[in-house]
Amino acid sequence: MKIRNLVDLFTILPEDEKIMVDVLRQIIVETLPKYCKEKISYNVPFFYGNKGICIIWPASIPRGGIKKGVLLGFWYGHKLNGRDRFLCHGTNKQIFYKIYQHMDEIDERPIKRLLKEAIKLDSTFKKVR
Repeated sequence: MKIRNLVDLFTILPEDEKIMVDVLRQIIVETLPKYCKEKISYNVPFFYGNKGICIIWPASIPRGGIKKGVLLGFWYGHKLNGRDRFLCHGTNKQIFYKIYQHMDEIDERPIKRLLKEAIKLDSTFKKVR
């Protein structure tokens, strides 16, 4: 199945994942500067500026590597200072992430702090064309 937009995505997600994806998206959209964009890539929401910033991957979407919950991943997480207290990483040395199992686990303060740091890092990259 090819997901082309958020309506397609929200149509297939179970209610708990849909709510978590929506809340995480709102935090990200509110925090990212205007030059940053959102697109559906690999059937999930992907946010980028000059390069990739973060991704939201619900477990219901194949190839995310998680069996339950919703993953919030930072493309250059290995370069973020706050990663060790909040994010973890698997086999990928670059992408650091947090997996949310329940809506009440989402705390916007550390997410916004990491997003602001990721935005600052993104501003040092040359624009990809």
